[in-house]
This record gives sequence, C-alpha cells and structure tokens, in this order.
Amino acid sequence: MSKEPAIEFMRKVTALPDGQPVLIAGPTASGKSALALRVAEEIGGRIINADAIQVFSNWRILTARPDEMDEQRAEHRLYGHVPGDMPYSVGQWLREIGPLLNDGKRPIVVGGTGLYFTALTEGLAEIPPTPEEIRNGANTLMETHGHVWMAEQLDAKTQDRIDLNNPVRVQRAWEVLRATGRGLASWQDDTPPPLLPLQRTCAVVMDAPKEWLTPRIEKRFDAMLDAGALEEARANLADWSPDHPSSKAIGASELIAVLQGSLTLDQA
Repeated sequence: MSKEPAIEFMRKVTALPDGQPVLIAGPTASGKSALALRVAEEIGGRIINADAIQVFSNWRILTARPDEMDEQRAEHRLYGHVPGDMPYSVGQWLREIGPLLNDGKRPIVVGGTGLYFTALTEGLAEIPPTPEEIRNGANTLMETHGHVWMAEQLDAKTQDRIDLNNPVRVQRAWEVLRATGRGLASWQDDTPPPLLPLQRTCAVVMDAPKEWLTPRIEKRFDAMLDAGALEEARANLADWSPDHPSSKAIGASELIAVLQGSLTLDQA
C-alpha cells in the first residue's frame, strides 16, 4: 500500500474504473474516515470497516465510529454489529466482508487494523482457535522457561520462518503446534488465496509523523468527552470487564476508572 498525500490519492481515485476497490489504512486520528467519506461521495461506493474495535456495539463515541450524519452521507457496513462481550476474529471479519466485495458496489475498506488488511490482500491461514488450557500452559511456560526454551520446542520449518527473538510470535507458534499437532509454517503453507489481492485495488496508507498525530489525538479525546464519552462509559459500567474484547478500546479502562473513583478525569 502506498503512502501519499490525500490530495494526490483523490486525483488517482477519481480516475478509477467503476467498481474498483479502494483501501484506506492508517493510525488513529490520521483522517481515514473523512477520506473514505470523500471517496464515497465523489465516485460512489460502500464504506466497510477494517478496525477490530469499531465492530463492537457498546463504544461508538470512544472508538470514533461514524455517526448518524456520516451514515446518511454514505452506506457503512461492519460497524457496531458485534456485542462488546463477544469474541470476534479476523476470520469472522473475512467471512462477513466476502459477500460485500462481489455484489457490484465499490468497496471502500477503511480502518487501522493491519492484520485485517493483510488477511484480506494476502490470505489467512485457517488455524483453529487455541484452547484456553493450552494458552494458560503456554503463559506459565513463558514465565518459567522463557521464549528461547519455547523456541527450541518448535519444528524446524517454523523456526526458520518466524522471528525467534519475538516472545509473542514464539508463544503463538508453540500454542499452534501443541493444539493442532502441526507447525505454524505448515498451516501458513495452506493459506487460501486472498479475497482481494492488493494489485486489484487502489490503496493508500495515511502516514503522519507522531508530532502531528499526538496533538490531534489529544484534541479528539477532548471532543469525545464533549460528545458524551463519559456517559457512554457509564452505560458500560454495570457490565464492564477488562476481559471483554471491546475493553481494548483506547480510553475505555481510563474512563471506567474515573467512574469508579480511582482516577480523575484530568489523569485519564
């Protein structure tokens, strides 16, 4: 995916053939959603979410999901359709986005979850979920033996393929081998073709320096508070659990802590 100014990207977009997919990726507060709306209004299309947190229904303001006015300007799909306490995987997202790519309406896929874009454009190995007991055992072994020992337990093909200095990658590979009896590399070799090869799309990454993004993020959080983010947190308080998938929303745990009295709003 290319990195280029939005104005140059729009020049390219306006010349696209009818129906050609558009991909817009980038970090928080980089202007992805606004660009997606502009694309939809100028050349037509359906905006499809590729953010792992914006799929959840219980945090609309805090996750900067499109508001009702945005939804009136263009069709939006795969936003806020999953209960906040329900697990949701990239595999589920691929199954849901599949039919939206082939019904004749231009897909404009936008979000900040890199794994979603990788799975969409490169394919996803269909590895079964890791049972909780194996995950817990792996956590214990990582604490007691470390990732070097755990890496030594992997099959040679996987050892050659993954970053053995990355404890998270090593543990994941160990869990796959233990749970399935097959090495991670073997599963990856069976990856099905991608739903949307990158070369078929017009894609851009909204790249921006940290010194530009940081004040935008701070201002956006203040705007979220003005829009009712604390009230949204209060609505989540009764059912709050840090283990819920939606609890990974940036700022969620801090706002809950404010309501519980362990943080001030200034500290949050």
